[in-house]
Amino acid sequence: MSSQSTFWRHSDGAIPNTLAFSYVAVAHVSGIALLALANPIAWIAGTLLVAHSLIVAAYLIHDLAHMAIFRSRKLTVVVAEMLSWFCGGAYAPISRIVRMHMRHHVDKADLAHFDPRVFLKTAPGWLRRLVYALEWCYVPAVELIMHYQVVARPFIKKEFASERLRVLFVGLTRGAFFVFLFMLSPWALLGYAVAYMIFLTELFIADAYAHDYEFFLVDDANEKVSREGRGGDDYDLHHTYSNLISVRYPWLNLLNLNFGYHSVHHDGPTIPWYKLPEVHRQTYPADAPQVLPYSELWRSFHANRTRRIEAFDAGSIGEGSHRADGFLGVHGVSFLTVV
Repeated sequence: MSSQSTFWRHSDGAIPNTLAFSYVAVAHVSGIALLALANPIAWIAGTLLVAHSLIVAAYLIHDLAHMAIFRSRKLTVVVAEMLSWFCGGAYAPISRIVRMHMRHHVDKADLAHFDPRVFLKTAPGWLRRLVYALEWCYVPAVELIMHYQVVARPFIKKEFASERLRVLFVGLTRGAFFVFLFMLSPWALLGYAVAYMIFLTELFIADAYAHDYEFFLVDDANEKVSREGRGGDDYDLHHTYSNLISVRYPWLNLLNLNFGYHSVHHDGPTIPWYKLPEVHRQTYPADAPQVLPYSELWRSFHANRTRRIEAFDAGSIGEGSHRADGFLGVHGVSFLTVV
């Protein structure tokens, strides 16, 4: 067996994975350099580059969670932890992120430790109004709540108290990074903040419309939930969707590392990101009901941006004049924040 095949989980993974990791590093550094320039065009380009580097990094974490990149479990954990810090998700250990995501596959459900809908129903009126105003302006306020509840939880719930030092360490190092950006230029820090909002929005769209699974709030990553009515592959087939950025131009789906080929990912969770398009073409025709491209989702994303905030039901495919009109999508199911 070659050294290449003992290092990579798949023998053909060296080139695509090396390119993906390299892109994340180069795009992020280049984006920050552009943000520091006193030039509006450079600032826009830098913001988009930073946002995209975060998006690709997040979906590399997803493949790492499925052991689809490296053979070594130790290396997988180390790289995933590094990328999780890079994406601002390292406040929770990667082991819990992986565990919750594996449960999503096994239980055929969306599980989370925190439900933003319940939180908002009991939140002060001013906060609810602020969240609605921000979401109306396309600012991912609910996803920010999901992100920062992970930071606050160890100081609120004693069962997570052992993670306080981790949260403090990640917070201090992330804070130092933000100070560095500000010292480069206040515009660099602002551009990074905008890039992070774009990043959270993309993760929301990709996860919110990938399933119309049942949602369960759990106190523990190992807490059992009822699987009644969700048995077998047939359930997954009819409740999982391939949210493709483009059906006509498949190369555009590389923008989110082919995460949109979600039906085949659930058929074979260890299929690496670069093989998903080929397997999808062999499995699902372009007019398959499981294919739900972004061109059909934009209308729902826009029209329901405040309606979905406190909705407990993700809605249904096929309602309305366009197929996705009745599919609200659901907040709080991103694999980086359900922990």
